[in-house]
Amino acid sequence: MKKNAGKGPWIHYGWIVMAMGMLTAIGAHGFGRMAYTLILPSMKDGLHFNYAQLGLLGTGNFIGYLTLAVIGGFLAAKFGTRIVITLALILMGVTMIITGLAQSFGFAFVMRLLTGFGNGAAYVPAMALGSAWFAMKRRGLATGIVSAGIGAGTLIAGFIVPYILKSYGAEGWRFCWYYLGGAVLLISGIVYTFIRSQPDEKALSPLGCGEGDTPLKPVAEAGKAKALQWGLVYRVREVWYLGLVYFMYGFSYIIYMTFFAAFLIKEMGLSQAQAGALWALLGGLSIFCGLIWGGISDLLGRKYGLALAYLTLAVAYAVLALIKSSIGFYFSAVIFGLAAWSIPTIMAAAAGDYVGPRLAPAGLGFITLFFGIGQALGPALGGYLADVTHSFAVPFLLASGVSLLGAISSSYLEKPKKDTGL
Repeated sequence: MKKNAGKGPWIHYGWIVMAMGMLTAIGAHGFGRMAYTLILPSMKDGLHFNYAQLGLLGTGNFIGYLTLAVIGGFLAAKFGTRIVITLALILMGVTMIITGLAQSFGFAFVMRLLTGFGNGAAYVPAMALGSAWFAMKRRGLATGIVSAGIGAGTLIAGFIVPYILKSYGAEGWRFCWYYLGGAVLLISGIVYTFIRSQPDEKALSPLGCGEGDTPLKPVAEAGKAKALQWGLVYRVREVWYLGLVYFMYGFSYIIYMTFFAAFLIKEMGLSQAQAGALWALLGGLSIFCGLIWGGISDLLGRKYGLALAYLTLAVAYAVLALIKSSIGFYFSAVIFGLAAWSIPTIMAAAAGDYVGPRLAPAGLGFITLFFGIGQALGPALGGYLADVTHSFAVPFLLASGVSLLGAISSSYLEKPKKDTGL
């Protein structure tokens, strides 16, 4: 790894890369996925879907996300995050625009599936950037900057989606997809211009890796990473357990996110603007949660950070199910917002801890397989339970129970071996 020659730049380029990672998360997660929650009620009315179908649209999106999150992580390890993220964002932008043309369930499902492909291939490599550009002691904080983009995107969507829906009437949901897809295409160009895959592309060392550091390589980097080399990742036992814990987040949080606005509008009688305001509040608070929880995991360790985050999320889900008043709605949104992306942030840092910075995208992609399975199951089961019980209380309580199980499971996570970010 090259070191800085002479006087270094006034700011380490790693921070610019993290900013590009955050911008990627704004487009990939904030616009490509989180905005769907707000568009969902109008899309339901416009295409005459039931909640089971809307849940299946979410499942299709997450199947796509899962497929490319796993493969995309390995492709990023081989070809570099810059090209993989850029192409993924272009795919997202195009398919989001085409989603606005949907006239049938089948067409909408295919478009959400393709958008999911781009989402997974963009988001997972972006979240792994912190492992390449920062040493272990700063990795959680750096990854938190990237995950802040999810909250920022959610906040932006919370303001602009209701405005677009109101401006264009019954066809407003179509224009939401047009505008958001165009924004993602713009983001792809900016990210391609500034993002870099590894510090050596800028003749730099990872930030936090001093000259006195001893290069201790983690298990998966004992051999050189060539091609995709899945074995270097899946032979690490701790990575399998990490994936199991991640499954519980994918299953539980997506029930809450998918049906949040539908619950408030269809069951509780709130207006689109009121639901949008709560969504914006949630998104605004979640901008900071990656930084908060990434720092907590750096300080307390990954397993204690995960357990505490799971407990916090379980409270948010249960409150929304049990306290059906404005106090409950706001309390749930605030609690969830403060911990929304805590688990992905800590998981991204943990993946680098276990398999090393070079294979961090592949490691994160592998555990995202479990996360994605949870996401695929959550909306379909949640929508089915909502149709059967005519209420979202049972789906939200199920999410709370699974999150509590995640807290218990996290406490048994083993410590990773040291690395220096090399």
